[in-house]
Amino acid sequence: MSSKLAISGGRKVREKPFVTVPRIGEEEKKHVIDVLDKGILSGFVAGPGEAFYGGNKVKELEGKFRDYFNVKQAIAVNSATAGLHAAIAAVGIGPGDEVIVTPYTMSASATAILMQNGIPVFADIDEKTFCVDPCEVEKKITSRTKAIIAVHLFGQSADMDKIMGIARKHKLFVIEDCAQAPAAKYKEKYIGTIGDIGIFSLNQHKIITCGEGGVAVTNNDELALNIRLVRNHGEVIIDKMEFKNQPVILGWNYRMTELEAAVSIGQFSRLDALTEERRHLAEYLTSKIKGIEGIVPPFAPDCNEHVYFVYPVKLDANKLKIKRDVFAAALKAEGIPCATGYVRPIYLEPTYRNLKGYGNAGCPYKCPFYDGEISYNSGDCPVCERMHFNELIVLPVCRSPQTERDMDDVAEAVIKIANNIDEIKEKTEI
Repeated sequence: MSSKLAISGGRKVREKPFVTVPRIGEEEKKHVIDVLDKGILSGFVAGPGEAFYGGNKVKELEGKFRDYFNVKQAIAVNSATAGLHAAIAAVGIGPGDEVIVTPYTMSASATAILMQNGIPVFADIDEKTFCVDPCEVEKKITSRTKAIIAVHLFGQSADMDKIMGIARKHKLFVIEDCAQAPAAKYKEKYIGTIGDIGIFSLNQHKIITCGEGGVAVTNNDELALNIRLVRNHGEVIIDKMEFKNQPVILGWNYRMTELEAAVSIGQFSRLDALTEERRHLAEYLTSKIKGIEGIVPPFAPDCNEHVYFVYPVKLDANKLKIKRDVFAAALKAEGIPCATGYVRPIYLEPTYRNLKGYGNAGCPYKCPFYDGEISYNSGDCPVCERMHFNELIVLPVCRSPQTERDMDDVAEAVIKIANNIDEIKEKTEI
């Protein structure tokens, strides 16, 4: 293998592309064929009775989530975005309310708040875990704060003891966004079961998938009912069913089909195996690259069980004497896929910078029920911006069917670049 870097004309470490599509096996096919044979593609009806709760496969999937996570209630929806919106609605967020969330997350974690006419308030992240920093959360609390969304990013848990302590102190709801971390644990507890509601994703790119889909879990029966009403046109249900305390819920169509549930059931049976494979590959890769000056592998506190949705690496440009983006370009040239940063901090997007959630009216920011002052500007969350724009590289490689041999290629490329920095120093200025 040539020591000359591929970005400088040398031979690349790896020619073979990494596999990124999900594994679909006989278990998924069996459940899908069962649905097709029966001919019921959706079991939902927006009316009283058993069909209000969906079809047999939806109920079976919900049962698997209840049993696995040891929760009272599980509600399947057609996306985790829908689940987040339903959760925000279920806890009663409305005009004038503020919800604290990380800026380093998929956009739905924040837009779900806007969809209920609430105000997203962004708190900075912890530079080791990349999850929201509880200390920054507490700084953002006002009399208008009603909830915290704790996003478990990249496969590991936020600091839930501190977040729950803050929530109890200020009487706030906690919604856990677990889209990237199914089966991750915090102090022996599954994430998603610690706050009031947990939301899981079954999107195409997640650890288990049905293409699109999600599941909400909770131990609160009232919140579960509210989520179900949001899922299935609750506005035409509430006066036709008997409720102890009749809620007022504007519903949507967030119903999961039987086909999606069928694929999800097959995928769910492999959750532990897929998680263990990711963890093994990530820990193996860490063992190969730890100790390289200027390169910081993923940090996992002893109390967390990381599931490595992706493999985040921090680069110290001052020690490497090369900018992060140049290092990433060199890594790609060696045949290793990577991304610089994750997503741009959400508050930098036009919807937030221009304070226009709904058309030109300026709602919810100019809602008469909102008496706060909000603005979103560069520099609001400096740690997040530093990680995204300068230090973080994300590797989407620690997943089945990759093997230790594939991780050897990643490590070889990283070490090769680190040992030949002088070849590309002229491409950057530190």
